Amino acid sequence: MRRLGATGAIVAASALILSACATPTQSAIEQDTRITVGWNQPFYSYNEATANGNATANAIIKYMTVGSFQYYNDVPELVKDESFGTIEKLSDDPMTVKYTIAKDTQWSDGTPVDAADLLLQWAADSGTFNEGDPLAYDAESGAIIDHENLYFDAAAVGGGLAKVTQVPVIGDDGKSITLVYDTPYVDWEIALAAPVVPAHVVAMHALDITDAQEAKDTLIKALQGKDVATLKPIADFWNSGFDFADLPTDPSLYLASGPYVISELSADDAYITLTANPEYKGDLKPKVENITVRYNEDPMAQVQALQNGELDIINPQSTADVITALNGVDGVTVQTGVEATYEHVDLVYNNAGPFDPATYGGDADTARMVRKAFLLALPRQEVIDKIIKPLNPEAEVRNSQTRVPGSAGYDDIVASNGSDVYNAVDIEGAKQLLADAGVTTPVDVTLLYGKSNARRAAEYQLFAESEGDAGFNLIDGGDDNWSAMLGSGTYDAALFGWQSTSLGISESAATFRSDGGNNLTGFASDKIDALYTELETTFDQPKQLQILGDVEKELWADAYGVTVFQFPGVVANRDTVSGVKPGVLSPSVFWNYWEWDPTEAAVVSPSS
Repeated sequence: MRRLGATGAIVAASALILSACATPTQSAIEQDTRITVGWNQPFYSYNEATANGNATANAIIKYMTVGSFQYYNDVPELVKDESFGTIEKLSDDPMTVKYTIAKDTQWSDGTPVDAADLLLQWAADSGTFNEGDPLAYDAESGAIIDHENLYFDAAAVGGGLAKVTQVPVIGDDGKSITLVYDTPYVDWEIALAAPVVPAHVVAMHALDITDAQEAKDTLIKALQGKDVATLKPIADFWNSGFDFADLPTDPSLYLASGPYVISELSADDAYITLTANPEYKGDLKPKVENITVRYNEDPMAQVQALQNGELDIINPQSTADVITALNGVDGVTVQTGVEATYEHVDLVYNNAGPFDPATYGGDADTARMVRKAFLLALPRQEVIDKIIKPLNPEAEVRNSQTRVPGSAGYDDIVASNGSDVYNAVDIEGAKQLLADAGVTTPVDVTLLYGKSNARRAAEYQLFAESEGDAGFNLIDGGDDNWSAMLGSGTYDAALFGWQSTSLGISESAATFRSDGGNNLTGFASDKIDALYTELETTFDQPKQLQILGDVEKELWADAYGVTVFQFPGVVANRDTVSGVKPGVLSPSVFWNYWEWDPTEAAVVSPSS
C-alpha cells in the first residue's frame, strides 16, 4: 500500500528546495518496440486517490498515463515538470499558492486539462464537502456499501488541503486556481500533485451530460455554490466510477494526460499494456512505444520469466532464492538496495475484537494491556535474522513509525519513543499482562496478510508459534484480496508494507490522525491530532523532529502496532533495455520510464 507522503521522511521538508526543472527528453518513439515489466499485484482502479484505489499497483500505471507538476528522482529529490504546469507560492501570510496548467496540456480525448480538474482534486482531497462518517467497503469485493451522505472517499482526507476551506479562485482563462490556506502548511509544495481523473468525465457520467465543457461548468458552479444535490452524484462517481480490472468499453474512463494511454487490460490474463499517447505535448517523451506490465505475486516465477525472455524488467520481492537465481542468469543486470517501504503490524481498535475497548465494556486500559501483550510476543528480531539478513546482512529492526533508519532524527526519536519495550520477545511478560487484564486464553486474533506472498506467509508462521506460547491463537487470515479488505473490520491485526510516496514531513498524519485517509485501524487520539496540527505549521527542523518524537511516544505507549523492517530491494533487467534505475519512493522502478531505451531485441514484439 502507498502511504501518501513519507511515512518516514527520508530527508527533512527543507529538502524540497532541491526542486529543479525537468530536463526535456526529446528522443522520438522507436516504432514497434515493447518492454514488458513484471509486477506483483494487478491494476484495479484508475483513481488511485481514493481510499480503495490507494495502492502502488494502480499508482505505477497512473504515473505513466497522467501528468503531474513534479516527480521524485532516484536521489530522491523533487523535480518539477513545467511542461505540465507550475506551482507558485504567492504569499506567506496568508499562505497563498497558485497552480497553473500549461497551455498544451490536455486529456487524450482532446479536452484541455484546466481549473475544473484541479478544483475537483481539491474538493476530494480537502474533504471540505464531506458529510457524516467515512464510507464502508464490502470485505470481499472492495465495493463501497450504499450510503446517503455526500462524501469524497479520498485517501488524502485529513492532509494539507484540509487547511484550504475556501473554494479556490479560478484565473488565467480557466487554466489556474489559487488556494488560500487557513493556516500555514509546511508541505504546501506537494499538497496537490496533479488532477488524477478528468473532471469532465466525472460530471458527464454523474449528471448525464453529453458536452464536456457544459459538464465542467456545471461541476465548477456546484463547487462554488456548495450545491450538495449536484455534488453527491459527482462524489459517488469519483469514488468508484473508475474501478475496473478489465478494459472498459467506454474509453473516457481511462483518458490520459501523460505520455501513455491504456490500450489493453485483462484480469484473466493478468496484464495491462500502455501505448504511447499521440496527444502528449510534454517534455517527458518516452522512447518505447508499448509498455506491458504482467502480474505474478510469486517472485521466483518472475525470475524464471525474465530468464525465459518473457519479461524485460522485474522489481520482485527480494528473497535469498531470488538473488541467487538472478545472479545465475546471463545477460541480466541486477541492482540491489533498500527501499522506502517498511513492514509493519497494525492492530484494529474498532471491530469489537480482542484489541477494541468496546469488547471490555469500553475499558481502554484492558484493551491496551491485551494489545501490549500481543506485541510483546511478536518475534521481530527472529524475522530479521531468518528472513531479511540473508538479503541484507546489515539489516536491523526498524523502531520508528515516522522516520526511515538513517534519516535525520531517527536515532534520537527511537532512543526516547518507548519502542525498546518490544526489542525482545517477552512471553512471560505477555502472559502476565493477559492475566492482569482478566481475559480468558487463548485469545483469538485473526491476522490479515497477502496469502500468496511467500515472505509474509513465513512471517505468519513465526508469529503464530510465538503468539501461541503467550496465550494467543493466531488465526490465518491470509487473503490475496487483502488490500481491498483493509479497514473492513474483518480481521484483528494486519501485516503489510507502507510505501512512501514523498518527502513530506507531515504526511504520516494521514495514517495516525483520527480522520486520516490512511487510518485503517480506528485509532483516535486528541493529543496526536493536536501534535499534527502543530507540525503542519512548523518550519523549524529540530522542532519538527521533536513533534514527531512526541507522536511516536503516544503510539508506542498505546500499543498501536509495531514496525518490523525496511524492505530490501532488487531490480533486474535484461539487455533488451537500458536506462533502468531503481527508485526509492513510489513508483519505484517506473520513476524514469521515459529514459528506458529499447535495444533491437525489443523491436516488433507480438501483441499480448
